[in-house]
Amino acid sequence: MATQTRRTALELVDLVLDDGTFSRWDVEPVPVPLTEEYAEELRAARERTGLDESVVTGEGLLRGRRVAVVVCEFGFLGGSIGVAAAERLVLAIERATRERLPLLAAPVSGGTRMQEGTTAFLQMVKITAAVMAHKAAHLPYLVYLRHPTTGGVLASWGSLGHITVAEPGSLVGFLGPRVYEALHGERFPEGVQLAENLHDKGIVDAVLAPEDLADIADRTLTVMLAETEGLPEQHPQPQPELPDLPAWDSITLSRKRDRPGLRRLLKYAASDVVPLNGTGAGESDPGLQLALATFGGAPCVVLGQCRRGQTESQQLGPGALREARRGMRLSSELHLPLVTVIDTRGAALSKEAEEGGLAGEIARCLADLVTLPSPTVSVLLGEGTGGIALALVPADRVLAAQHAWLSPLPPEGASAIVHRDTSRAPQMAQAQGVRSRDLLAAGIVDRVVPEDPEAAEAPVAFCRAMGEALREEILAVLALDEQERRRRRLDRYRSLGL
Repeated sequence: MATQTRRTALELVDLVLDDGTFSRWDVEPVPVPLTEEYAEELRAARERTGLDESVVTGEGLLRGRRVAVVVCEFGFLGGSIGVAAAERLVLAIERATRERLPLLAAPVSGGTRMQEGTTAFLQMVKITAAVMAHKAAHLPYLVYLRHPTTGGVLASWGSLGHITVAEPGSLVGFLGPRVYEALHGERFPEGVQLAENLHDKGIVDAVLAPEDLADIADRTLTVMLAETEGLPEQHPQPQPELPDLPAWDSITLSRKRDRPGLRRLLKYAASDVVPLNGTGAGESDPGLQLALATFGGAPCVVLGQCRRGQTESQQLGPGALREARRGMRLSSELHLPLVTVIDTRGAALSKEAEEGGLAGEIARCLADLVTLPSPTVSVLLGEGTGGIALALVPADRVLAAQHAWLSPLPPEGASAIVHRDTSRAPQMAQAQGVRSRDLLAAGIVDRVVPEDPEAAEAPVAFCRAMGEALREEILAVLALDEQERRRRRLDRYRSLGL
């Protein structure tokens, strides 16, 4: 479990916020029914901690940026949440929403305050409602899970963050191990409720020490709160003439092991990159990468297929698309542009993929993308095989690297269907119009970024050129009225091929 000494609520606030900037919002706790024994417990907790409840709320500056904070104090009855603590939380969340402040939450709690019973238990509903109203206002909500965070706190405001980070070694779980042992007469399996295990399973985005919180929060808010209105008008560069090379050349070059993928694109072309992890619901696919980032000052949510995370035995499955859909939700909730990146040999063909609803997830990705209110830009970066590639294509603007391609099947598969062998794959690739030059002519792609030399030979220059193209395209679609942008997107796909 947690290896560090547990910090108090006020110590954590002092560590994260700029020196001397914290201002308390707490008011007198609302009265609740008290037994003599409960009144004595409250008196002792107040004397021990110097606080009047298990929650501290307020505002301060984080690297000069005004933020609201709500922090639990474990020393006050195990950080449990009763009516008074819940009311204090909700008042703070509502104030943060009214004043349009990003909200940082740091729960540490055993859950519902047992001394107040079912009424305390139901307080989680109103806290959840307040958090959702804050997010509906397109305001950031960041969560830091501390040791321990369990019960109703984890099952409400502890699990609703746009980004969720956990303390190293912390116990994070729905049912506390002591309760499990009392109910079942055996110990809960070791390591399951450990923060590091939850990160591996795609439930939390990162495991970071308290000393690292200010930095990650600052980078996150830099992207989330970046200005998206009134930006300089952009006019994307005219399309340069593309050489008329055989489609098979692009197929071959796109499959080179050293061709740059999404990771190198983010490394060389983006800034303020904040990697995210998993669906938040127990799935994480190494072939799908999710992040916040800016390209030349243009903020976005990035979700894409990562070539390094895909192997012959580990191809993209339905979990990858559920992770992608988390990115789409983030984009919508935060009013940030969405960038999707396509680079895949195809989906997993397996029992697990079929039973996991792969086809349904492709359909839901298409549905989410084509109706998303946010500005969208997609990038064909390399290989683009099958429905799992198509799932990330629909966008306001579609870019392609010169040697990227898109096809319902790999050319070898298409040859096998039509000619009953794979030997005519090059001819099939040419005939199907899979190369970027043909996609541009068909209106599937809006812009092709040249590769001269091809990307594997000059990865840094290529990534920077693609990053500059992304910056221009993001700013261009941001300038469009939302209704007009969505109308154009629907019209584009409605008329494709007619």
